[in-house]
Amino acid sequence: MFYGGLTGKCKSDFTDGNAKFVTYMNVYSNIAIDTDIHDTVKIANGEKQNKIEYGDVVFTGSSETPDDCGMSSVMTEPCENLYLNSFCFGFRMYDKKLLLPDFMKFLFRSENIRKQITKTASGVTRFNVSKKRFGEIVIPIPPMEEQHRIVAILDKFETLVNDISEGLPAEIAARRQQYEYYRDKLLTFKRKENGEIQPCS
Repeated sequence: MFYGGLTGKCKSDFTDGNAKFVTYMNVYSNIAIDTDIHDTVKIANGEKQNKIEYGDVVFTGSSETPDDCGMSSVMTEPCENLYLNSFCFGFRMYDKKLLLPDFMKFLFRSENIRKQITKTASGVTRFNVSKKRFGEIVIPIPPMEEQHRIVAILDKFETLVNDISEGLPAEIAARRQQYEYYRDKLLTFKRKENGEIQPCS
């Protein structure tokens, strides 16, 4: 199911708040939500606002270009009382046992899924995601064992890319290209005659 971010807030609500919220840039810049959060908002007792839960995928709702719309970030660790900014929206699986959060952080940034997501955006000077079209995106659900295998491989690449010294830009670029190649190869699936999903790699 889809859910929205914070509603009914004004500028003063974001000064000396009592609850943490995930910013647009946190979602845009991270495949997994950075929970070291210092951004706060005032939430009154009994106020009804949607909270982000473990396993949720959150997306940017709009941008200046279609390619930047629907950028995803996944809540890969438990975190209580965490809210979402109003420029993003969340997606929660009805059956959370189908997909690993750590698998989804790569899946929704893969080339095949990103191509589907960008087609859901429309606009002229500002592009907005259509949740109706977003709901028609086809998501592969490989066996859990395969998800664990893919996560183990891509986590190593992700760590390698992010741990390289800033003084090696050429090496960083090469590693990033290699990581994206293997990510998209591992996350391209085909369906067998018996209906099972298997990777094309």
